[in-house]
Amino acid sequence: MQGTRKRKQTHLQPSAKSPKSTVNSGCAAAAAASVESPFPDYPRPTPEECCSVRDDLLSLHGFPEEFVKYRNQRSKTKSKSADFGEDDDERESVLDGLVKTILSQNTTELNSERAFNSLKSAFPIWDHVLAAESKCIEDAIRCGGLAPTKSSCIKNLLSSLVERKGKLCMEYLRESSIDEVKAELSLFKGIGPKTVSCVLMFHLQHDDFPVDTHVFQIAKTMGWIPSSANIKNTYLHLNNRIPDELKFDLNCLLYTHGKICRRCSNKKVGKKNKEVEDLGCPLVAYSKQIIVENKIPKEYQMSKVGT
Repeated sequence: MQGTRKRKQTHLQPSAKSPKSTVNSGCAAAAAASVESPFPDYPRPTPEECCSVRDDLLSLHGFPEEFVKYRNQRSKTKSKSADFGEDDDERESVLDGLVKTILSQNTTELNSERAFNSLKSAFPIWDHVLAAESKCIEDAIRCGGLAPTKSSCIKNLLSSLVERKGKLCMEYLRESSIDEVKAELSLFKGIGPKTVSCVLMFHLQHDDFPVDTHVFQIAKTMGWIPSSANIKNTYLHLNNRIPDELKFDLNCLLYTHGKICRRCSNKKVGKKNKEVEDLGCPLVAYSKQIIVENKIPKEYQMSKVGT
């Protein structure tokens, strides 16, 4: 989902703070996820931790402005407002969302947005993109980086979609389950697990929890995963442990915090600034929780929780 910084640091405007949450029976149901955690005996994060971290980050940052429109769409979907009425035109198509996600890889949000707008300006409809020469597509999206790779992925996606469905539309995925969406999108060359997870959460309003480098590093710093975990099994573990109703807000907040907090992103912090960093980050308290308190099994105790 690296050389110089690949994601811009945004200055967040505090939004209205939601009240402190209590963990209801739905939170406990997180353990009933369809895919078992690769670390079934690892006790973190608890539903209570997830609620607390979400609330602490919300108090610190407010809700990230860049994700507000997706949050609003989720609210309408969850309230079963199938008819978006006047707002229907504002809802992105699934295909638009998928291409935006492809263009967002290894670049900043600003450059990703510019690349998408440039692509749509050059080719207003997807049929035009499909008919265009690859070089023309590359030129349109060059500002987003990795133009040849992303152009090839987009062309393959559109070609395969027409071949399989007869038209350039993916709205049929709105009626599909998480497992069905994963199975369907895995058929398209170049569409990886993180891209699928982002489409599920942002564009299909499903309860999924994408894991990028920011989220992975914070989870590791807080001891939410064993030190042996990689991004793939971290995705499985966190989707199993985090309550569905917290996944969207918590993911957006962890991602945003990871871009801003040098400590949580594991960037080097000088001794002079370390105390300031620790005092300013609300996640320090979670990363310093001891093994005994959380009853972490012996096989995971070498995970060095909190390092």
